[in-house]
Amino acid sequence: MFDQRIGEKLHTARIGDSPGYQAPTGFRLPWQLVLLIVCAVAAMLLRREIQTSYWQARELSGYADTLRHHVAPGPADHIRFPVQGPFDERMGYAGIPTFTTRLQERGFEIAEQSRQDDALRSHLERGWFAPYAEKTHTGLTVLDCSRESLHAFRYPYRRFESFESVPPVVVQALLFIENRDLLDPERPQMNPAVDWVRFTRAVLAQLGSHIDSDIDTHGGSTLATQIEKYRHSPGGITHDAREKLRQMVSASVRAYQQSADTLPTRRQLVLDYLNTVPLSAAPRHGEVHGLGDGLWVWFGTDFEGAMVALSGSGAEAQDPAARALALRQAVALMIAHRRPSWYLAQGRQDLDRATDAHLRLLTEAGIIDAAWRDAALRQTLVFRDMVKNPPRQPFPASKGATAVRTKLAGLLGTSLHSLDRLDAQASTTLNGKLQEAVSAYLGRLTDPAFASSQGLMGERLLQPDILGGVRYSFTLLESTPQGNLVRVQTDTTQQPLDINEGSKLELGSTAKLRVLATYLELVAELHGRLALLEPAALKATEVSPQDSLSRWAVQYLSGPNDRSLGAMLEAAMERRFSASPHQQFFTGGGLHSFHNFNRKDDTRQPTLRESMQASINLPFVRLLQEIVHHTIYQGPGGTARLLEDNLDPRRQAYLALFADREGQAFLRRFWRKTDNRTPAELRAMLLDGLRPGADRLTAVFRYLEPTASPEALAAFLSARLGDKAPTEPRVAELHARFALEAFDLPDRGYVARVHPLELWLVAYRLQHPRATLGEAIAASATERQAVYRWLFRTRAKNAQDARIHTMLEVEAFLEIHRRWARLGYPFGHLVPSLATALGSSGDRPAALAELMGIVVNGGIRRPTHRISDLRFAQGTPWETALRPTPLVGERVMAPEVAQTLKKALSEVVEAGTARRLAGSFQSASGDDLSPGGKTGTGDNRVVVNGRGGLALNRTATFVFYLGPRHFGSVTAYVVGSNAADHRFTSGLPVQLLRSMAPVLMAHLEGGPGSGCPREP
Repeated sequence: MFDQRIGEKLHTARIGDSPGYQAPTGFRLPWQLVLLIVCAVAAMLLRREIQTSYWQARELSGYADTLRHHVAPGPADHIRFPVQGPFDERMGYAGIPTFTTRLQERGFEIAEQSRQDDALRSHLERGWFAPYAEKTHTGLTVLDCSRESLHAFRYPYRRFESFESVPPVVVQALLFIENRDLLDPERPQMNPAVDWVRFTRAVLAQLGSHIDSDIDTHGGSTLATQIEKYRHSPGGITHDAREKLRQMVSASVRAYQQSADTLPTRRQLVLDYLNTVPLSAAPRHGEVHGLGDGLWVWFGTDFEGAMVALSGSGAEAQDPAARALALRQAVALMIAHRRPSWYLAQGRQDLDRATDAHLRLLTEAGIIDAAWRDAALRQTLVFRDMVKNPPRQPFPASKGATAVRTKLAGLLGTSLHSLDRLDAQASTTLNGKLQEAVSAYLGRLTDPAFASSQGLMGERLLQPDILGGVRYSFTLLESTPQGNLVRVQTDTTQQPLDINEGSKLELGSTAKLRVLATYLELVAELHGRLALLEPAALKATEVSPQDSLSRWAVQYLSGPNDRSLGAMLEAAMERRFSASPHQQFFTGGGLHSFHNFNRKDDTRQPTLRESMQASINLPFVRLLQEIVHHTIYQGPGGTARLLEDNLDPRRQAYLALFADREGQAFLRRFWRKTDNRTPAELRAMLLDGLRPGADRLTAVFRYLEPTASPEALAAFLSARLGDKAPTEPRVAELHARFALEAFDLPDRGYVARVHPLELWLVAYRLQHPRATLGEAIAASATERQAVYRWLFRTRAKNAQDARIHTMLEVEAFLEIHRRWARLGYPFGHLVPSLATALGSSGDRPAALAELMGIVVNGGIRRPTHRISDLRFAQGTPWETALRPTPLVGERVMAPEVAQTLKKALSEVVEAGTARRLAGSFQSASGDDLSPGGKTGTGDNRVVVNGRGGLALNRTATFVFYLGPRHFGSVTAYVVGSNAADHRFTSGLPVQLLRSMAPVLMAHLEGGPGSGCPREP
């Protein structure tokens, strides 16, 4: 009564104070009763909401409908990407910002990108996961130029195609273990993200565990929240209550994205869970996702057969043992997902026991009968032997697709394994049909009958008994205004390495093309400097006697000749160079001799045009020598003048450079000799090489052990000389005479008859056992100069000049390398030797093809494209498409030089080493497909005492063009000691291209079935 009166007074005080108010009369409900009614109504509404999810369906479906995105041209101004989460990382969504940055730095631009509406961006800024139809079975797709598939990787490998394809017992077992009411058809609008009863129990258990740690805590996750967790939460785990809330909210919004009726979404959740649940990682396979892959990886079970057995139909279903084992394994994996790294590794016995318990519970729930249960209990989980039978998934990829994937992995900074698992599509420039036709053709060349039918058998070609040892590579590009498009890139190796781009081979006489290009460029530069001079000024031009190229240019322009650049280049091709091999050339720091392939050429003095056609060696050796001399001696006051002036102060600097270079060469040689040796082995290696003698041994011992006593020296000499060891007074004399300060390093080496730098390096490695070669080189700077002090003091100017010339030659090759690199030479340096004219500096078929493209394009170096566009995350809020940035080709060669080179290359086919190709490419459509090219053969061997020894490999290459647009290279090669059994030359790739003409012509003419639309 007291509380009621107080309540009435308060009520009157609040309401009755109003003017004109009259207190109501009649019956009044007690406020407690009102509160009780309100609570009861609220409880009823809450119970109804828990059962039906009506208001959640209404509000969340409306909210989810506002979370939209669309794709528009160009980069988005504001876009939020996932930062972490296993799914987002594996699919590449979290990496898109990094990928786009790398691609933009490497010549790509964003063509299209998703625009996230304000509501979606706000949703993401709050920390929720983006709602969209997530992909459960995707990966990298590579398309050819006609949008046909070249490569389509899909992960996971095994999966259920639809909810209906899942055996009912699998669905029932999963729901019994994880989410029993998920598919209740009586609750069409049910929120699958929250099981309130289970969630409440989990919360109470968590609270209780803080009071008593022995209280068992239960998980409150539904399938929907578990999927959010292992896909998007950091590390795929729930770190705290806030992360759990994020999973629940995100799953709830996602559930109502399609409509308020969630039953189809709930079925999809079951399907997605079975297809993507993480099941740890296996050796030689990586991460395992989904029941299908889990059965195959962990148990070696055929997924299709197991599902047929569990479905109750088919032959497998009639085998009780197979049916029982499939059930046991499936249930085990449903349990294992809770702690996969434990249950599938050290905890396998625990998994067995838990599986037994769950099989009994499934029987009690009426999901399986007792007979099936008992049969399953009799089975045991036998895991795959990962060593004897590793779960490798074969996934063959074509060579062209592998080349694209390797290129793309480098662009993105990822591995091929991770690349294949990205949700990405790459469109390439490759002609898939032609790629397949060429690959099939090359693959048949191991058949003697087929090779013979193609004219590939014979002298300097293939031999019938060793066909299998020869590998082939082929590259074809098309010149377009957008760039050079790779149409074919294939080889017959079974390795990821692409011989066209990933190798360094001596390709023989193909280097002559680079030498000739440099020569013609220099002629063009001389023309640019001299052609405008008046006759008097031209005659007065100072030219070094050693610079024969400049002297010829002055003579040509001084005569009654056509002074145009084209005419001068043609005249330059008519210059004659001796082919005589009877001369030694001082190059690379020593004397070298060279030979022609055909001895009949030895007495000739052919023109450069003839030398190019017949690929004669010595004229090109002499041409490169002329280029080197021109580079050294051109212009007054050049560094070459110091060879003429003994007092030029720069001589000392060049001699110091020579000493440093030679010293490093010796030091590297001695480093390899002393590497991986113990201190005792280092001493023995040095001392065992000495001729026994007290003076020599003492000179070495006192350098290696400068603080050793006379007694230690006596013991050392006694061990080394035995009865011939010196007496005690003699030992004392030797000890004092060979003290560390008594001799410098060169003199000590002279006494010991050992190279001073080898002696220094052994001592250094004894004192610094963990030192690197770089540290040894840095520490030996003074010693390297001291070893060559004789060079600075000698009165023999010729000795100094020879060494200075070596350094000048090195500098000249640096300049030549700069020119070659501008034309696509792929390596960082050239061997500073005239042997580079014959291929000793190495090359790559793809790089030679790029040079051919410059010639075909009239001196313009256009970018080479394999990828025409790249699209990440299609259909998601992060969709991003990129394409190569349009670039204007760079002029790197005068058009007249390119025209002269192209003419010379055509003459190689018309009358030279590739003449068997003449007339092979006759176009029925009227297109000019007349070919040109350059041949080259490399026979690479280890040289022993000046003579060829062990064979390393043998190569034969033809770099070519076909008409005005297409160019490429074809290479035959053998790797290993069996290369010595082969005698093929560059005639083999020439004949190979000729025999492939029908295959290529069907595509090059752009007719029906050619595959790639012709570029405008």
